[in-house]
Order: sequence, then C-alpha cells, then structure tokens
Amino acid sequence: MSRILVAGAAGMLGRDVVTRASERGYDVIAVDLPELDITDQAAVARMVADRRPVAIINCAAWTDVDGAETHEAAALELNGAAAGNLARAASAHDALLVHVSTDYVFDGAAATPYVESDAPAPQTAYGRTKLAGERAVALAGSQHAIVRTAWLFGPGGRNFVATMLALAAERDEVAVVADQIGCPTYSGHLAGALLDLAEQRSSGIHHVAGGGQCSWSEFASEIFAQAGSSCKVRPVASSEFPRPAPRPAWSVLVSERPETPRLPPWRDGLAEYLAHASQAVGR
Repeated sequence: MSRILVAGAAGMLGRDVVTRASERGYDVIAVDLPELDITDQAAVARMVADRRPVAIINCAAWTDVDGAETHEAAALELNGAAAGNLARAASAHDALLVHVSTDYVFDGAAATPYVESDAPAPQTAYGRTKLAGERAVALAGSQHAIVRTAWLFGPGGRNFVATMLALAAERDEVAVVADQIGCPTYSGHLAGALLDLAEQRSSGIHHVAGGGQCSWSEFASEIFAQAGSSCKVRPVASSEFPRPAPRPAWSVLVSERPETPRLPPWRDGLAEYLAHASQAVGR
C-alpha cells in the first residue's frame, strides 16, 4: 500500500485530503501540531526519513490574511520556510511534494482568467509569503506540484458558506461585496485533485479551482437559494468593508495545462457541501 504524508491534516483541506486518501486505500500519515512542526527542518527530515512516504501533500499554511499584514515574519516562516523544509525532505527520499498555494500571488487587476504562466505580483503580506513558499519548493530540487486555488470552502473550518448561513439565521438581509470576482472551490473536490496530481506524479504549477466564476454577492445568493433561506443579499462595494489586507478584485484561475485536473462547477461544490452539512446535523 502506498504511503502519503499529509501536513496540516487538522485543517479544513487537510481533513478532506486524509479522508479521500483513506478512501482510495492509501496508508495515510496525518500530521499537524503538536505531532510535527513543519517549521522545524530537522523534525521534518526525521519524519520523512522514518516513514518514507511516496508523496507529501502540504495543506499547512498561515491563512489569516489580515493578520499576516502585522505578523509577516511569522507568516513567512510557515508559508515560506516550512514549505522549503518539506520540499528538501521530499527530495532526499524521492517523494513528490504537492504544495497548495493561492490566487493572492497575483495582483487581482486582470480582466481575463489567470493561467500558470502569468507573472505573479502579490499585493499583500499573505500573497508575498505564499509566493515565497512556491519559490522555496521550486528551489529545493524535489519533484513537486504547486497547486494554486481560490475561495476555498468546506466542512471543518471557517468559511464563507458557514458565515453566510449563520448570518441568515439572524437577519433578513446581508450586505455582500459585488466587485470581487473569483472561483469558489469546494475542499472535497480540491482534495481529490491533489491526490490525482500525486498519483500522476505531475510537476510544475497547476491552477485548480471550482469551475466557473462569480462575485461574493452572487455566491451568497446561490448559498441562500440552495439552502432554502429567505435572506436577501444587498450587493455593495468593497469600500464598505475596508480590511487591513486588500482583497483581489479578480481571483479567477484556470489552467492552460491539459493534464491539470478540472473541478466541477462551483455550484456543484456548494451542493455537496450543504448535503454534507445536512448529514452532519442529522447524526
């Protein structure tokens, strides 16, 4: 049985990767704090040398986008240096590293979907640290797949869908920004794609996000429609919700590579998420 190490296994995406890898019959090594601190290079090297996975999937990250603005060094340690630690350990034992990155490596000023060959230009501390992670992985000499995604949502973590449903339970109307466009991505769908790339031993950069695009306000409207909520959405400008880290106006990712996995439409991912949430409540 092939062995896969999942870093950040306690997080939203990591949990889905562990579940789907187990369903596919892998021997899964699921690690997070306190079992493994991936910022500790020696500890990472020991773990990989001892367990000898054929692939490492890195779902661990500093994801507090606003917090990174005032704690960039700490974010860089996890998003940048730790990614390099995993890549070097993978290289030493001929393991493939699948590393998850983000749309924030771009400036968000485009009008057409970003593809893998577009030049990064991060505008936030979070984006800079994630780009540093990509570069650390590429420089380590390991076989690697860097997977950029966007607008991730799923069970087991804070996400936009859960936030909207919680607000809908309290209000008749919510204001949601309409001038940011992206690709909502269901963590269950992305998890399967990460495993596909590991199985293909694919290399280089891949853009993997939910099919189609929408604004946050359109996403919220679809959430309420699928959930059967009567809550209304009032579209507003981003200027009504100033944040320490500016959000990209354009976060649409598509792949120019024919071998890159294509995810189902984002509405299908939302339907699966809501079905999962309903089952969890019924248990």
